[in-house]
Amino acid sequence: MATQNEMSAGSRAPLTRERVLRAALVLADTSGLESLSMRKLGQELGVEAMSLYNHVANKDDILDGMVDLVFGEIELPPDQAEWKPAMRKRAISAHEALLRHPWATSLMQSRTNPGPATLTHHDAVLGSLRRAGFTLVMAAHAVSVIDGYVYGFALQQINIPLQSPEQVAEVGENLLRQLAGQ
Repeated sequence: MATQNEMSAGSRAPLTRERVLRAALVLADTSGLESLSMRKLGQELGVEAMSLYNHVANKDDILDGMVDLVFGEIELPPDQAEWKPAMRKRAISAHEALLRHPWATSLMQSRTNPGPATLTHHDAVLGSLRRAGFTLVMAAHAVSVIDGYVYGFALQQINIPLQSPEQVAEVGENLLRQLAGQ
């Protein structure tokens, strides 16, 4: 007769790279990126941390994979779309993804091993701008300007603890009172 551990191990979904990365994404979303460790990730998946190494090389590999998952959530510009509406739509989609994954903003700019979704994303965005007549250098600058704005705005929204228009108004009124008192 099978033990309880053997039965639950047999009924659980098999461990895959995708499952490990998705669990890491959820853990970072719910508890913050600083909470992500191989031990905690293993616990979330119901396995020993060492089992994870059959699917990911190390924590950096997990971080690269998580960034790739986030890039995969961002809407790509259609092939023949006008560049301005395409970049606007992409910026809105990126902003929404960054708000869903507050830890992602800093990681997306710091990873040096892009995955397939990241490469596809950059290819589509640069391709859209190149088709519009941008040189490669100008397309890269345009993407940097757009992303700098979007990432900065997302960071500001995530880090400033104002949730309602009333809170914004109250802070604004306090600032005006302090400025008047100088």
